Amino acid sequence: MNYSQFKTPQGQMFILFDDSFVHGVYFDGQKYLPDFRQHQELNNHPVLERARQQLQAYFSGESDGFDFPLAVRGTPFQQAVWQALSEIPCGETCTYMAVALKVGNPKGVRAVAQAIGHNPWSVVIPCHRVIGSSGKLTGYAGGIDRKAWLLKREGADIPL
Repeated sequence: MNYSQFKTPQGQMFILFDDSFVHGVYFDGQKYLPDFRQHQELNNHPVLERARQQLQAYFSGESDGFDFPLAVRGTPFQQAVWQALSEIPCGETCTYMAVALKVGNPKGVRAVAQAIGHNPWSVVIPCHRVIGSSGKLTGYAGGIDRKAWLLKREGADIPL
């Protein structure tokens, strides 16, 4: 497995990838950050270049979409939650309860929150678009300040 890092307006990001897929996109310092010392740093690879270009376009406001290949690995429940996150349009938010309902587990809000917190593709699978039922910004592995910045960048209506 390989990794690379690059600067964004919200700090360093790491991309974990192999010859075919991106396995994770992480902000420096976020919860559940892998130990990159176990991987080889590689800064020139087609999979990396495609991911980095799309992420840079996102951060610069030129694009809101991503289509680089993800290695989606997780439990069936995690995968269902991550799929539901992928369906939240840019500039919109939804609640943890709405995600729980979408995946057919209305009593599983905490499990949904845990699956969201373990999403290894920051920004790409938009866990930052999920807010508390009160409308407040809650829980984001990359930090609440980053969550607020990402939502503002996307034009979402968020509380001050």
